[in-house]
Amino acid sequence: MSADTRQSLTTGFGHKRQSFRHWRGQRPFWGGMLTLLAGIPIMYVPYQNLTLGSLTIRMSTTAGAGSLIIGVLLVVLGLTMWFQPHSRVFAGVAAILLALVSLVVSNFGAFLIGFLLGLIGGALGVSWAPGKTVVAEPTAPAERAERTEQAEHPAEDAGTDAGTGPASDNTAVSGASPADGVDAHDGNGRHRAG
Repeated sequence: MSADTRQSLTTGFGHKRQSFRHWRGQRPFWGGMLTLLAGIPIMYVPYQNLTLGSLTIRMSTTAGAGSLIIGVLLVVLGLTMWFQPHSRVFAGVAAILLALVSLVVSNFGAFLIGFLLGLIGGALGVSWAPGKTVVAEPTAPAERAERTEQAEHPAEDAGTDAGTGPASDNTAVSGASPADGVDAHDGNGRHRAG
């Protein structure tokens, strides 16, 4: 494959897929999706009839309008998480509260399906945070030379010699010397066993 062929793969469908992946990464996509999906069974179940043989069971209650309102609000909150990610915390908390209210209003939260989807979607919306770009700072040449010198002579920098004695029993991870203080032998929370 040549470079021209590789470039043509990213046009059309591939380009749309890449742009969708970028869009999805900039917002709480899965939280919005689960919240949106939670509204559908909460709206649907109270208005349906269940037929068992010749017996028809009507699931609607006097709170059917409440179920419809809760379902529509959950769908709107899911779309809010997608298209206004800066208000994700409000939308997530509201989705969690509406999912809890749907337990008593909408047939146990549409038989726990809408309730669980609403709780998980709201929690994902609240906990999502935008990623931060990491910029590597270049180190100065003098710092690099100093680090190289420390790596070549670690015993001199730590203030200990390679011989035996109390200084060689140093268990400090950071390479602290006994001259650094009382806790020099048990630096970083590490202690000698004996």
